[in-house]
Amino acid sequence: MNRSLVFDLATGAFVGRREGGLFIGPPGSGKSHLAQAIGQAVIQQGYRVLYRETHTLLDELAEATLDGTRKERMEFLETVPLLIIDDLGMRKLPLTAAEELLEIIMRRYERASTLLTSNRPIEDWGKLLGDTAAVSAMLDRLLHHGHVLKCGPRNWRTKTELSSTEPQSLNGMRRTDGVRL
Repeated sequence: MNRSLVFDLATGAFVGRREGGLFIGPPGSGKSHLAQAIGQAVIQQGYRVLYRETHTLLDELAEATLDGTRKERMEFLETVPLLIIDDLGMRKLPLTAAEELLEIIMRRYERASTLLTSNRPIEDWGKLLGDTAAVSAMLDRLLHHGHVLKCGPRNWRTKTELSSTEPQSLNGMRRTDGVRL
């Protein structure tokens, strides 16, 4: 893992530059944890941050479409300085997922920062989302001014022992050497 990139992202400067990020790696490698920690650091720098798991974000958009508030919801998503979209590929997504995600990324491109995490290799995204052209366009915009962080291969969940006597970090996990995760 590129530690200097993690520390650079934690300064929040990438949000001011409207850059994106993509965290890729196997389950349990720390992608979501790092994305949330960077989100917290960005909040401390004075920026607004919205965190959503991919399936939740898409469910909210579908609901907004049904209740007639889609335009307002998209405008909000377009303007929040940092949008963290977590766990792309963790759950089965609706048929419209590629179009919806592309629209969000296109609206935010060079206007706001988007950080996306996935446990799926980029090569699988076309099949996962069912639209290779939309995935290519989305990645083109996300990574044009973006950073890629490859996480893993260590799985922090299976290689971590918790002690009931130790104080717990925010996510309830510590490495065996006592360092907070």
